[in-house]
Amino acid sequence: MSNHVHVILGAGQIGSRLAEVLLAKGHPVRLVRRGPAGTPRPQLEHVSGDITDLAFAEHAARDAAVVYDCMNPAYHMWPEHLLPIARGALHGARTARAKLVALDCLYMYGRPVGPMREDSPLAPCSKKGALRVELAELRLSAHRRGEVPVAIGRASDFFGSDLPYSLWSDRFFQRIYAGRAAECMGDPDALHAYTYAPDIARALATLGERDEAMGQVWHLPTNAPETTRMLARRLGRALDLDVRMMRVPKWFVRAAGVFDPFMREIVEMMYQWEVPFVLDDSRFRRTFGYGPTPIEEAVVEVASWALSRRARFAPRGGLFA
Repeated sequence: MSNHVHVILGAGQIGSRLAEVLLAKGHPVRLVRRGPAGTPRPQLEHVSGDITDLAFAEHAARDAAVVYDCMNPAYHMWPEHLLPIARGALHGARTARAKLVALDCLYMYGRPVGPMREDSPLAPCSKKGALRVELAELRLSAHRRGEVPVAIGRASDFFGSDLPYSLWSDRFFQRIYAGRAAECMGDPDALHAYTYAPDIARALATLGERDEAMGQVWHLPTNAPETTRMLARRLGRALDLDVRMMRVPKWFVRAAGVFDPFMREIVEMMYQWEVPFVLDDSRFRRTFGYGPTPIEEAVVEVASWALSRRARFAPRGGLFA
């Protein structure tokens, strides 16, 4: 059988959206996750297993035309799992003779001193950023050796609907519906680029389709930066709510980290909300001919989703309640 399946490793916030984009394009999709397999649909196959098991990686990637690495373990598990799962993805793509398209973040650039471009110096200022430098080299060196055609798509912090690990998480909606201030892990008035989750999925599919994408890093379509407070106010207007933002002090996050491993790992990443955090996506726009969903349209889509699920966000207690 010729390679024709689009294999997505990771069925989380982006992998699940990418599956819908690829299905809409008419591609058969195999969605691979570590947990229980989902319900199959026409053209959609679910597979469950551990990608660090290289025999399973080969099985998961069989007949693949493109393998999309959308895996992202919990922060505190990065040192143990980040590179091994990437090696599994590379092994699967290599044995299937498939392209590899990998989703990445911006941590490798460190504390920015201007707009982040694909050729910006790699100057990580965190342990997680240093790991991301290693990860990028692992992937790109495999491409340079001719083992796997690789493209890397980098996005900023996500925003959108139904994103439990993002700016607009369930907790965010619980607080604003209760009339309380939403939380920002830094200065809510610092410029910060946010990437709309559906745009990430669409752009990854584009990278998988286009041979000229291979061997390169791409910054995925992202709207012009505005402050976290301004973005939240946009959503508030769409919801007819007065959405306020509060800054969570670093000392409080450190204290919370004594009990919560995720909060413990957040501390070193708070620099992203202390300086202008600007992403230059112009090379993607020039090459592929499109940009992000207009910010007003994206916010309306999220507001429509949030209004339809308002009961889900009934106020409840929590760490910062």
